[in-house]
Amino acid sequence: MSFTITQAHVSHLDGLVPLFDAYRVFYGQPSEPGRCRSFLAERLANRESVVYLAADGETHEPLGFVQLYPLFSSVSVQRLWIVNDLFVQPGARKRGVAAGLLERCRNLARETGAKGLQLETATDNHAAQRLYEQTGFTRIDAAFYFLKT
Repeated sequence: MSFTITQAHVSHLDGLVPLFDAYRVFYGQPSEPGRCRSFLAERLANRESVVYLAADGETHEPLGFVQLYPLFSSVSVQRLWIVNDLFVQPGARKRGVAAGLLERCRNLARETGAKGLQLETATDNHAAQRLYEQTGFTRIDAAFYFLKT
């Protein structure tokens, strides 16, 4: 499967909102597309997060997204990025989309001189845990991973 990864802006909300809403539903939240749109629009407009959107290389159909938030380490006096949200449509899974999004995150960390990436997942999300370890993250405890750039 060929896909492209683009940094999302407010103009990408129509493709991003259904993915973000599905992500939230996956984690037991009610479907709220309007709230999702407002939340994402505010994050993007205020540059409070970085969102990458994966789309099918031919049809341009949105396949998945990742949202990162900046953190800072006082001890190392460096930026960190938290990979807060990662979601790929069920029909596009196991095709390298999530790994591609994570690689784009790693590149962002390098581009911004960050100490690394940090993420957390549910202890029973074994598929995500395998993906994170396969893409270079180190398990700190049962649900916390860190990837140094």
